[in-house]
Amino acid sequence: MAVQSKFLSVGSVVPWVKAGVGAIATQSWANTKYGTEGLKLLEQGLSPREVIDKLTAEDEGRNLRQVGIVAANGASASFTGSECYPWAGHICGENFACQGNILVGAATVQAMADTFKTTEGDLAAKLLAALDAGQQAGGDSRGKQSAALYVAKEKGGYGGYNDRYIDLRVDDHPEPIKELMRIHKLYKLYFYKTRPEDILPIEGALVTEIQELLNKWGYQTPVSGVMDETFNQALQTFYLTENFDERICQKGFIDREVLEFMRQKAE
Repeated sequence: MAVQSKFLSVGSVVPWVKAGVGAIATQSWANTKYGTEGLKLLEQGLSPREVIDKLTAEDEGRNLRQVGIVAANGASASFTGSECYPWAGHICGENFACQGNILVGAATVQAMADTFKTTEGDLAAKLLAALDAGQQAGGDSRGKQSAALYVAKEKGGYGGYNDRYIDLRVDDHPEPIKELMRIHKLYKLYFYKTRPEDILPIEGALVTEIQELLNKWGYQTPVSGVMDETFNQALQTFYLTENFDERICQKGFIDREVLEFMRQKAE
């Protein structure tokens, strides 16, 4: 799930996700029980529409609420209360539900839906592209303040202990979506594993370059052009200290993306 709003720390209120169950966005005078109770109802086997009908039927403030639900099987439903501040509305389809209130206009939601359906890539990439498209089409009429990206995956959390695969937030920033994209790029660098095609042999001039880079980063090693144990230890210390645990390669090799990161930060 991805969200942006002229609201402090929107990621602490709107998104509710559980791996293998579904995702719920509760917004517009958000009733956070829609998140906790809605996920329970989905897990019990109710459809997104049935969940919304039950939640709103029990809520006296339903006319002020807005909610979108996508189940793990791709079924979706949305609800926009009659008293939500304009422009307010939604579009939902297979695997997605887009909604918003206090928007510049309907084009924002339409752009999100269209972009989600046509963007290639994993779920996070599709969500970020859709969020950005919505902003480009008008976005929140009050402006921008915070954004969040939340994706759940069975045992996808750090160490495999929970389902919090991606949980990134920008709580207060003049360009929250752009900042969220920047942080997501860093997330992939730090937490995605090295792809086989990104494993580079450390040989020739690259040995000297990496030695120079390590020294610029503060990991002292002689700039000798020789890949000795001192060099290997300095590189290993760099990996562990800078939290590149997922990208440690065998001796004599380096991750291409880590190398590019070293180059950029050393400039």
